Amino acid sequence: MSEGLYAGKVVLVTGSRRGVGKAIAEHFLNNGADKVIGFARGAGSIDHPNYHHFEVDVGDTESVIKGFAALKQVTDSIQIVVNNAAVLTSQYSMIMPPAAAQAMVNVNLLGPFMVSREAAKMMRKRKWGRIINIGSMAASLEPIGDSMYAACKAGLSTLANVMAKEFATMNVTCNTLGINAIESDMLAQLPRDKIDAIIAGLPVPRMSKEDDILNVIDFFAAERSAQITAQTVFLGGVN
Repeated sequence: MSEGLYAGKVVLVTGSRRGVGKAIAEHFLNNGADKVIGFARGAGSIDHPNYHHFEVDVGDTESVIKGFAALKQVTDSIQIVVNNAAVLTSQYSMIMPPAAAQAMVNVNLLGPFMVSREAAKMMRKRKWGRIINIGSMAASLEPIGDSMYAACKAGLSTLANVMAKEFATMNVTCNTLGINAIESDMLAQLPRDKIDAIIAGLPVPRMSKEDDILNVIDFFAAERSAQITAQTVFLGGVN
């Protein structure tokens, strides 16, 4: 049995191939998780004996179902889920390609629904679970060009809040972390002056660091957080 903060826990992280998702998966591994399952559209990028990677497109419901069938060959339980996978197209609504808008709905909203749904079925057996969604400050700040992305991230909090009520009797909590801007491939798609202007207007006017994110994840995932559910925490002072 491993030792550490997450000893005895099996964790599923979506979008684990790079960026925030990879950092989250590595955090659980570095803190003793028995197994970390990674879902991503591409091949795995983490080399660790306790890491198991599956190529899953969370925006495709059939792919998610097949991914869970495959992971059940590795483990019969999941205690913690981090719904991190997301896509972003930042563009004015009148010129947003419908396909890009649909992709954001599929990956950013339907994906977490499917992953949470399937994971909760496994959590029910052990009467313990933590579902953590990675949201965005866009849900609160509603920046120009992010209509569909912001709507999906706002919907993610609502999704968690409803599931929190549905899963409460199973001792499964559902919460959302609204992250600030952080250096990533996704952020690189956006005009830097636009990002800098948003950051400058925050009560804590700086970009997020990995540790800011991991700190809240540890809080939501903790044994002592059994009564913390249906909550959204925004970084940087966003409200």
